[in-house]
Amino acid sequence: MGKPTATDYAPPLTAATVWSDVPEPNRSRTIDFFERQALASPVAADCLRKDFYSRLILSLLEVDSVERGRITCLVSVKPAVINYFGGLHGGAVAAIAELVSIACARTVVAEDKELFLGELGMSYLSAAPKNAELTVDASVVRSGRNVTVIAVEFKMRETSQLVYTARATFYNMPMAKL
Repeated sequence: MGKPTATDYAPPLTAATVWSDVPEPNRSRTIDFFERQALASPVAADCLRKDFYSRLILSLLEVDSVERGRITCLVSVKPAVINYFGGLHGGAVAAIAELVSIACARTVVAEDKELFLGELGMSYLSAAPKNAELTVDASVVRSGRNVTVIAVEFKMRETSQLVYTARATFYNMPMAKL
């Protein structure tokens, strides 16, 4: 069997097992939901590339400022990362928060220490629509010998409306112990 291609990942919706106690209208709505989510469409040709999702998220970011204990980035909400309702997908919000938090933590954690994400808490207060521009501010809440905590705020660039918040807790471990 050859290496899979991007089009091999289109799920066979009609092959799904549906229990007989699920009414027909519900079955149809469920299948329709998945089809509208474009799960039956071919996936981007380069999706099999190692770290594809991280590169997709990085393509949304533009670093605005970096200082000790604080980073500000701009984010463009592109069609590739919107959800069914037309807003920035929650997974993309979390991935951006994680990425910006790591960068922020790196401004205060010694180079000889590795960072391990221990917890990522998210609050989805509103939705950033397609083509919106967001300002993402990350700042160090606490940085100690073994733990670093970062707070992240996502705001609409034009109105400064807070749409998402995050808190990331990192454990710092000397590389020599790895």
